Amino acid sequence: MNSIAKKFFVFLLLFVFITMFSASYKTLNLDNIAILVSMAVDRSDTNRYQVTFQFTNSSSVSETGTTEKAPSIVNTIEASSLSSAINLMNAYIGKELTLSHCKLIVFSEEVAKQGIQDEIYTLMNDSQIRPSTNIVISKCTAKAYIQNSKPILEPLITKYYEVFSNSSQYTGYTVNATIGDFFNDMLCETCEPFAILGGINSEPLQTNTTNVSQKDANVKANESPVSGSSRSENIGLAIFKNGTLVGELNAIETLSFLSTRNEVEGFLVTVPNPDVENSYIDLYLTPAKETKTKVDLVNGSPYVTVNYSFKGRIYSMKNGAKYLESDVLSAVSNYCSSYLESTFSSYLYKTSKEFGTDINGIGKKALTNFFTMPDFETYNWNENYRNCFFDVHVDTNIKSGSLLTET
Repeated sequence: MNSIAKKFFVFLLLFVFITMFSASYKTLNLDNIAILVSMAVDRSDTNRYQVTFQFTNSSSVSETGTTEKAPSIVNTIEASSLSSAINLMNAYIGKELTLSHCKLIVFSEEVAKQGIQDEIYTLMNDSQIRPSTNIVISKCTAKAYIQNSKPILEPLITKYYEVFSNSSQYTGYTVNATIGDFFNDMLCETCEPFAILGGINSEPLQTNTTNVSQKDANVKANESPVSGSSRSENIGLAIFKNGTLVGELNAIETLSFLSTRNEVEGFLVTVPNPDVENSYIDLYLTPAKETKTKVDLVNGSPYVTVNYSFKGRIYSMKNGAKYLESDVLSAVSNYCSSYLESTFSSYLYKTSKEFGTDINGIGKKALTNFFTMPDFETYNWNENYRNCFFDVHVDTNIKSGSLLTET
């Protein structure tokens, strides 16, 4: 009887083991799932969702998994909700969509202006969506943005989506904005959400503009003078209030945003040449110290003091220039400090007076003016941000180019 019981127990264990792992195999086998790379959300003429899904094509990947003949497969479906669109796509492709590898979620500008709170809640409620997934607001349709996104220096579209936002660290012209941060900022009482501004470069190269060097940093997605095999571009910032798109920032304003938040490692800036009239110098700057922000309340209004500090070197050199002379370097440093003070101040007032949205998170610094959190909540920082006054200071120390030495 003991022996029979043991045999029955072993048989039961084998049955459970085989049943569980065969189910797991069926669920996780690549033959039964479709790997989603990106998702794009538009609105139809009847105000229904038009959701575009971008998949990787397993047949286009070599045995080593390092090359891709076709970048992706793109399908669009119309539905009453995001969840319904996903369910219908499952039926259409005959496989189960997996969102765990989704690198990018794109909303059209039209959708974002109507508010995307519900969509963000729905996506974050899906356990497969990673909080690190980037979020883009496209000035064209979201579908067109996806269709025109092509990796230039990467073999896979997935790799391109992973790395393109890294340029924010050394240009300051875009940001690394994730759906997780967007969700947290929507719930935050000291800040507001933001996203990457994307679009399609459909403009011809500008060749007849005056003072071109100053216009380079004033562009944003859909406006840059770039031509190439990939027509999609990510320049600028989309800013929100309570989950609704309220404005956009260009390249230099995005750089101001990153500098204020201590999130840029270095950047190029163009300032007037003190030596030659109507001439400009390119400078490469890196933060010398962390940006310091202080908030005081004066007659109930926030008085915000922001101190920036940079060190840098001259990038553009001209024959006969006196860039080794201390008085010239001092003049360049002063020009740079003055230019950045004006630029950063204009940016901060734009976020405050024009858009009324604290994407900088300055409200976190304002907390020290209140004894308790209920006091701060009563003050309603996200509305009082419109009443801010800004005092901006920039200290810049410019040296000559790194390869230029006195002889």
